[in-house]
Amino acid sequence: MPDILRIATRKSPLAIWQAEEVQRHLKTAGADSELVRMSTRGDEILDQPLAKIGGKGLFIKELERGMLAGEADIAAHSMKDLPSVFPDGLHLGAIMSRENPTDAFVSNKYDNLGALPDGAVVGTCSLRRRCQLLAKYPHLKIADLRGNVNTRLAKLDAGEFDAIILASAGLIRLQLKDRIRSEIDMDIMLPACAQGAVGVECKTDDIETNKLLETLHDAETAARIHCERSLNATLGGSCQTPIAAYAELKDDTLHLRARVGTPDGKLLLIAEDQDSRSNAVALGERVGQQLLADGAQKIIDDLALDT
Repeated sequence: MPDILRIATRKSPLAIWQAEEVQRHLKTAGADSELVRMSTRGDEILDQPLAKIGGKGLFIKELERGMLAGEADIAAHSMKDLPSVFPDGLHLGAIMSRENPTDAFVSNKYDNLGALPDGAVVGTCSLRRRCQLLAKYPHLKIADLRGNVNTRLAKLDAGEFDAIILASAGLIRLQLKDRIRSEIDMDIMLPACAQGAVGVECKTDDIETNKLLETLHDAETAARIHCERSLNATLGGSCQTPIAAYAELKDDTLHLRARVGTPDGKLLLIAEDQDSRSNAVALGERVGQQLLADGAQKIIDDLALDT
C-alpha cells in the first residue's frame, strides 16, 4: 500500500463529496489520501439519455482504467451506478453506511406529486422513475433531464420543468436538503438498486489496502445492497431497464420489494419476499426470478430493441 492512497473520482460536486467522504473515513483509520479527478464519457455527453449512449457504466470505466493503469489505488462510486460485473483485477472493497434512499420531489410551485396538474412537466432521464410515475400519475408529461445536481436544479429554476425528481441522498450530501419539497413515498416509487450507498472499488491483489477498507465497511448496509444488486444481476439490469428495488433489514430478516415496468407506466410488475440476512444474495435472485416469470424478460427484451 502506498504512503498516500490515490482515490479516483469523477469531477462532479456529488462525486467529489463521495470521494471526500471516503477520504475522511480513511483519515480516521490513520491513512492519508488524495483525490485523482477524472473525466468520464457519461459526464461529457449531456444531450442524450444515458440509456442511449451506454448506461451508467460510462461513469465508471475511466476510473477503472485509471486504477488498472496505476494512476489511482481505489475509486469511490455511487453504488447505484456500479455494474454487477467487475473487470479482472478489481472488486468491491467496502460498502459504506447508506444515506436516505428515497427519491425527492423538487419543485418551486407544487408541494408533491399529487398536486401536479394535468400535463405538468416532470424532469428525469430515469426509466425507473418514469415508469413508476406514469403508473400512478398518467396525466403527467415526462421530459429528459441530464447533468449534475446543480445543473438540473438550474433548469428547474429557469422554468423548463414544473418539477424534477432527484435522489434525496444527493441533495442531502450537497447541503441542498431545503430543495426537497417532499420525499416520495416508497409505495409510489421504489428507489434504484443500491441508491444512497457509496462503494469503494480497489485491486483484488492489494492486500494492505483491502484490509484498510474493512474499517469503512458497514455490514448492515452491505447485506441490503448485496440483496438489491443480486436482484438487478438476475434481471440483467442496466440503465436501459426500469428496475426498482428496496431491501429493509429488521433484526436478522431482510424484506425485499421490487418492480419492473414499461416506460409508459401501463405495465408495472411487482414482487416481494423475505429471508434471513445470510441469504441476501439468494433472496435477490429469487425475487428476480419471480419478476422474470411474471413477464419482466419481455419488458427487458423490448427495451433492448429500442436502444
